[in-house]
Amino acid sequence: MWELYDALLAGLPRSGCVTRTVPGKRWTLAETDLGGAGYAMSTEGSSIAPRFPHGIEGMRIKVAAEAAKSWNFTEAGLGIAVMNAFYNTEAHMAELGCAEPYDNYCLRGLDVAGKKVGLIGHLRMPPGTLDAAASVRILEKHPQPGDYPDSACEFILPDCDIVLITGSSLVNKTLPRLLELCRGAYVVLTGPTVPLCPALLELGIDRLAGMVVTDRAGARRHAAECLEGPPYPYGRTFLLGRDI
Repeated sequence: MWELYDALLAGLPRSGCVTRTVPGKRWTLAETDLGGAGYAMSTEGSSIAPRFPHGIEGMRIKVAAEAAKSWNFTEAGLGIAVMNAFYNTEAHMAELGCAEPYDNYCLRGLDVAGKKVGLIGHLRMPPGTLDAAASVRILEKHPQPGDYPDSACEFILPDCDIVLITGSSLVNKTLPRLLELCRGAYVVLTGPTVPLCPALLELGIDRLAGMVVTDRAGARRHAAECLEGPPYPYGRTFLLGRDI
């Protein structure tokens, strides 16, 4: 079950330290002395004591990122944010040639017509993106009218053709099981908290659609002040896939 996390940890450098963390109410941000900044979704669940009770600022990136495995979700968000601060950089995006405009960045070129689509979480996409799908079912931990509860994943996902999964599933540890349920589907891991780590494409994910922070000051303010909406205005989106 830890294979995804171990793959992410394996690619981290032995140099570099965490210089700042901003655990906001909606979004968590981490920055490093290597010049990167990364987001994670702030997630409820702090009943378990943290691995690093004094925080992770000043720690080496590779050590601090171990917090991603924590069952204290506040701390796990910090670990994922640190990973993203390393992986999600403009230089890495340029190296992989995966910059993609925000308009339909996660499904570019993918035919959804007549397909059964599952969404894990309320994912923000341009209007009309999924209009041609045969069905679109949203599964949520806190369902709104028309949503399915998250426990319906066990029944619905094996029947889906395409599944879009929020990157926040890395924080709450639901992603490994979701991928098991989606073995017959085309899977897109999407959102501003998705790591730009190609190794994930060998573990049951077909596309990574995420964001690189380019405005660190704006991103810091967005997290600290709990500003409305996702943080896309503070960065550039990317799309990396096995078939692109």
